[in-house]
Amino acid sequence: MATAELPRSMNEANERDPFNNNCYGTLVDRPYVGVTLPVLDVHDFNERVIRGYEEGKGEKELPADLAVARSLIPAGTAALRDFSYVAPEIPEYIRENCTGCMDCVTECPDTAILGKVVAEPDLEEKLAAISNEEDRQAFEAQWSKTRKYYDGPQKKGLPGGRFAIIIDPSKCKGCAECVTVCDDNALKMIPKTEPVMERIRKSHRMFKQVGPSDDRYINENLLIDMMLKEQTHVYVGGAGSCAGCGEGTALRMLCAATGAKHGDQWGIVAATGCNTVYTSTYPYNPYLVPWTNSLFENAPADAMGVRSRWDQMGWQNKPLWCIGGDGAFFDIGFQSLSRMFASGMPIKCFVLDTQVYSNTGGQASTSTFTGQNTKMSIHGKVIAGKQERRKEIAQIAMMHPRTYVAQTTCAHTNHFYKSVLGALEFDGPAIISCYTTCQPEHGVADNMAGEQARLAVDTRAFPLLIYDPRAGDTIKKRLSLQGNPAMKDDWFTNPKTGEVVDFVDFARSEGRFAKHFDKDGNPSETLLYAKQDRLENWHLLQELAGLR
Repeated sequence: MATAELPRSMNEANERDPFNNNCYGTLVDRPYVGVTLPVLDVHDFNERVIRGYEEGKGEKELPADLAVARSLIPAGTAALRDFSYVAPEIPEYIRENCTGCMDCVTECPDTAILGKVVAEPDLEEKLAAISNEEDRQAFEAQWSKTRKYYDGPQKKGLPGGRFAIIIDPSKCKGCAECVTVCDDNALKMIPKTEPVMERIRKSHRMFKQVGPSDDRYINENLLIDMMLKEQTHVYVGGAGSCAGCGEGTALRMLCAATGAKHGDQWGIVAATGCNTVYTSTYPYNPYLVPWTNSLFENAPADAMGVRSRWDQMGWQNKPLWCIGGDGAFFDIGFQSLSRMFASGMPIKCFVLDTQVYSNTGGQASTSTFTGQNTKMSIHGKVIAGKQERRKEIAQIAMMHPRTYVAQTTCAHTNHFYKSVLGALEFDGPAIISCYTTCQPEHGVADNMAGEQARLAVDTRAFPLLIYDPRAGDTIKKRLSLQGNPAMKDDWFTNPKTGEVVDFVDFARSEGRFAKHFDKDGNPSETLLYAKQDRLENWHLLQELAGLR
């Protein structure tokens, strides 16, 4: 491999490589003063390293080299990863039921469902180029005529837009969350057979050859349409996260929103945790932007250093996201986070709030709900799980000087995107705490991440909020609780059943609270105490927002 030219000074080295860690682009030139490092050729990496690992001999036969020593992984290599063997079922698209709502595309944690809309004449031209009649008919059957993309544009004088979603069989882990979130019954799980997989793989290849979506059919005012744009697919899938991972969906949506505004001109500093494990399991990297993995406790401080250097280089307009779990930001990294807020630097923090240290097997954090069964707070005969009340990072962050704050979930798509876009537009520090279901630690099914996030909001376990210092000079003006049901009431009443929905109902739906119910389903005293804690937290937010 060719060697990189030695820089004349450390400043020159930094200018070449302001991130000094992960790599991005076709070639990576990352020398230090006094050390000559090889240029990392991405094509060679894919052919030599990725192929070696795909064949099961990479860790045994590939030689150690300087790129490995520096933990370099090229951008987007996880696109080459194949998960088609991990599940016995795969989603099937039922086009006649589809309304083009994009919920399945948005909520998929693995970028395994892609959506596209093209003008009908353009699609017909593409179809005519397919010589095999059977293949042409099968592919045409994937494209629906929805009211949203076909009938509506026709009324405006455009050709009807044909809409399709396609399954990427190499990325799908069979979690079935797409089926769960689809209210139109446009998806169903079917068994994997050789003919089924051959058909799906062929459709996926043809889908990619159609080209990008036609911008004329993408409504900029509908944030849900964001993932129709190829520039938003910054998180390519192929990460080693659990099936249905709530964090995976959050990262995809975060990348999509940032990509929609800034393309690939931004970066990530990530705190050690689940998110850094499943996104950098060598040699796979799902990001198309440069990112670096810092320690569990100092990601905000690391981000401050990167931000300072970027600003020196004139890169003030390139956003920088600092990502971590509740353990990283609520606990061991809290002081670093607080210092970052106080600095006033325009760094944006994103909390993947699972209420446990998922990466270390579900230990309790200060984000853990009262009564929750976790490691370090085991539910036993004497002590019924976590006894402390949950720390509220949003209220604490609001008390810092001029800081943008939001709490959101992936199930509340518009609120999520508005929170992220608001943070990006804000000219100071920002933090978004996102409820992210952890299936193994919460004790819920793989397909239930979105349902549990919605239930967390409905039961006041995790209220939605946006605190924007630009909105006024009082907390009441700055704090919005819009998006929560029954904002002026204590609890939400389900209009379908007439029953009040509270924290006990949320706990009843998850395995982490299972021991708090007797054989007749009655909640324990600890769980009732937890319910009161959630109500008091809701009352405080209502008071701050001027609703009490």
